[in-house]
Amino acid sequence: MSKTWLITGASSGLGKIMTTQLLQRGDRVIATARREQALQDLSNAHRDRLQVLALDLTDTVQIGRVIEHAFERFGRIDVIVSNAGYGLFGPAEQVSDEQIDRLLATNLTGSIQLIRHSLPHLRAQGGGRIVQVSSEGGQIAYPGFSLYHASKWGIEGFVEAVAQEVAPFGIDFILAEPGPTRTNFAAALDLAIPSGVYQDTPAGQVHAMIASGEFKIRGDAVNTVEAIIRAADSASPPLRLALGSTAYENIHRALTGRLEALEAQRAVAFSADSQEH
Repeated sequence: MSKTWLITGASSGLGKIMTTQLLQRGDRVIATARREQALQDLSNAHRDRLQVLALDLTDTVQIGRVIEHAFERFGRIDVIVSNAGYGLFGPAEQVSDEQIDRLLATNLTGSIQLIRHSLPHLRAQGGGRIVQVSSEGGQIAYPGFSLYHASKWGIEGFVEAVAQEVAPFGIDFILAEPGPTRTNFAAALDLAIPSGVYQDTPAGQVHAMIASGEFKIRGDAVNTVEAIIRAADSASPPLRLALGSTAYENIHRALTGRLEALEAQRAVAFSADSQEH
């Protein structure tokens, strides 16, 4: 049976690939983008099953209007894919206030508001699924991506809590966590190039790897999207879905290291308890 999906950030990258794959298999899609014309090719080919809507995730009022319109028109939306995002690279003290505001407004606040506005409609229809496209960067950290990580760690914490709040209503979540993937993400990356004292630091080294193409990108965008769709179609998907060998290896290493560090602190942790019983 066909499904109805709402996908943000559908004009390029994973969002456009997902929109294309879903239309090809016969599903209906509400695709949102800041630039509607980027989806004109798909709109021409699938007028009966695709609606393209303008949406800037930094505009909370617009988010509410778009969600309201989508549910009014289609009646039911089975899967909402919060995919729109913005990448920012640079040492924390060298990125600008404007860059920080834009990143958090898009990746964190925008994603939160999209989910908040969707929940009453999903609850009213008896349930649904939300796929939040995060990143391996929601569980690990690279030097130079501090603000990007702040947004991804933040949205993952938000989703993990909200998932518990709305589970009784038949609403569940998937946190998709791709590793480095061949999309236009790197080309669209907003850069604050490490300068001065940061040139020869880990942040400068990561920038040099990105600029030279040495930064390994193993992830395939089409395969990544196919894996997300399979998870969204499944009866009981995992809350967190690591995508790509790099993501798996990096997240595994980070979690193992944190668990070892935690276990070493057991006596100290318990010593902070009250001695009153």
